[in-house]
Amino acid sequence: MHVDREKSLSRLRGVVANGNPVIGAGAGTGISAKFAERGGVDLLIIYNSGRYRMNGRGSLAGLLPYGDANEIVLEMGQEVLPVVDETPVLAGVNGTDPFREMEVFVTELKRRGFSGVQNFPTVGLFEEDSRFRRNIEETGMGYDKEINMIQEAAEQGMLTCPYVFTEEQAREMTEAGADVIVSHMGLTTSGDIGAETALDLEDAAERVQAHHDAAKAVNEDVMVICHGGPIAWPDDAKYVLQNTEGVVGFFGASSIERLPTEEAIQNQTREFKEIPI
Repeated sequence: MHVDREKSLSRLRGVVANGNPVIGAGAGTGISAKFAERGGVDLLIIYNSGRYRMNGRGSLAGLLPYGDANEIVLEMGQEVLPVVDETPVLAGVNGTDPFREMEVFVTELKRRGFSGVQNFPTVGLFEEDSRFRRNIEETGMGYDKEINMIQEAAEQGMLTCPYVFTEEQAREMTEAGADVIVSHMGLTTSGDIGAETALDLEDAAERVQAHHDAAKAVNEDVMVICHGGPIAWPDDAKYVLQNTEGVVGFFGASSIERLPTEEAIQNQTREFKEIPI
């Protein structure tokens, strides 16, 4: 069900006005989406890493050549959109895909019922000073293509919630028309397939604040939320939100669908195995 951009923004601003955080959730399966919505989530985001993640693979599989990311998100939409009642559903779009005409693809996403977009897979996860990232940028598959995709979606009236990794990207995405800036701290830690290398929470809060300030300098109305790295559990998000100013929420993918699932299935199985006969 496509939710109009203005209606989506009005909802999100209402959440903040009531003193509550905006919470986005990644959904790799229909059941993840269904129960995240019942839990009160404000945004649902589906992209190829959700499928890999819920199949027991690391989320960074979404950046490797294991499938057509944009085709996968269309397939996932068929699984997720029919079980969502009212929550806006965003598509993770590989904006650097050289085999897609983005104007046409964004129109198709809207037609299928997506309410907005996010830039994933994103080359922002590759270190800017690495040779690989420089080569990606030099050969026409850089982050600027993701900015262009967000601008296209904004012009088509879709809700736009891009990942940013630097202050410059926060400014550029806001200039392109982003509604919600998602300050990305890297691959989520914790759990069986989470990252072990990440910032600490104090450094993450400082970086999120810097992204927030850069975006707000361009457009005071843009909303900024945080995601990833050491911000894995509710207490982590609470720390960041309490140690920043103006940051209004959290987007969890592994945090909302993978980590709870790992614990719940393992613990439930143990309880069954402990039944005496």
